[in-house]
Amino acid sequence: MALTTFGGPQAHLAHFQKVLVDKRRYLSEEDLMELNSLCQILPGPTSTQTLTAIGFRIGGPKLAYLTLLVWILPAVLLMTTAAIVMSSLEQKNLSLEFTRYIQPMAVGFVSYGAWIICQKTIKTKTGIGLMVVAAGVSYLIQTPFVFPAIILGSGLLTALKYRSQPKEEKHKLSVDWSNFLLWGGVLIFAAIMGGVTKALPVKLFENFYRNGSLVFGGGQVLAPLLYTEFVETQSDSTIESELKRKIKKTYAPKRFHHPLSHDEFLSGYAVAQAIPGPVFSFSSYIGALSSRDRGIGGQLIGALMSTLGIFLPGTFLIFFVIRFWESLKQYRPIRASLEGITAASSGLVAASAIIMFQPLQHTLLNFGFTIATFCLLTFTKVPSALIIVAGLILGFLFVQIH
Repeated sequence: MALTTFGGPQAHLAHFQKVLVDKRRYLSEEDLMELNSLCQILPGPTSTQTLTAIGFRIGGPKLAYLTLLVWILPAVLLMTTAAIVMSSLEQKNLSLEFTRYIQPMAVGFVSYGAWIICQKTIKTKTGIGLMVVAAGVSYLIQTPFVFPAIILGSGLLTALKYRSQPKEEKHKLSVDWSNFLLWGGVLIFAAIMGGVTKALPVKLFENFYRNGSLVFGGGQVLAPLLYTEFVETQSDSTIESELKRKIKKTYAPKRFHHPLSHDEFLSGYAVAQAIPGPVFSFSSYIGALSSRDRGIGGQLIGALMSTLGIFLPGTFLIFFVIRFWESLKQYRPIRASLEGITAASSGLVAASAIIMFQPLQHTLLNFGFTIATFCLLTFTKVPSALIIVAGLILGFLFVQIH
């Protein structure tokens, strides 16, 4: 499945149904949907957590960790390789013009993600309202800290509607706090070590671990958060951006500040959509490019630390919750909060499509590639990989012609 499952969390779930339920019969369809719903409540990569939870249910923590490793390894290796190739091309002053169409296509992927999430999760007027508010606020206040605040606030609002949820017979709630304490302990320890050492690998781990602890809704929601933290803003002038890059190259500082360009970010996000496995592997690409001044060895370390940081929080939390989920889901506010969480996530994804398109040239060609990508994903069964490959081929032809 790690080599054949394309298309993001929604497509992943359908593939899990086909292979794990229908073919292998490891669990029932009801069990699969229940685990997936549980993972939607938690921060982290939804499809990865679902698969890890299945491994946990079948064979305990050891099988779950092995499942996680096998699932993420191909995508992480591919995204790390993409980052190394990208930085190598730039160091040799080779043109990245062949990726010119990939960037508006990436916006098309984000737009499709927003459309799918809205269709599957928003069923009420309250959900529509929260989606619109979340999109507006996240567009106007483009800081990393606003995203978890919007999602958690929306969840609390719909939790107040708990009376609309059917009552269930209650049983004693017994909670094993070990994995929760592990999650919180690593979060605090990483923050302290990042502040004390100022080491880039540690700061990368801390950044991605924090993001992985706060992001609900999968890779589509992770993208706008990482964009605000790692991409040079529009307000940076060309001279300022070039000066920052020269300073980084000369002094090799221990901290990062907007180490990626807009084009690099969108190109990497498009590649992440074109490969099988979790979209969260995009973090490996960002970690490697953030460490480009440290050579290939430094890029590999940056990718590794970013990968560990983004995937571990969700793993710890799913191990924590799955042990008492049967007892927890009897409480109506927990079930009711899911409406607000998913609605806000939809709004964040919708806003991110607009935010990512703005720095592109507003040409008919860019609009056309964004719309065409969205339509191909929505109305056809053309695989994501083929769409991206077609975009690269058209880019190469453009370079050759010009």
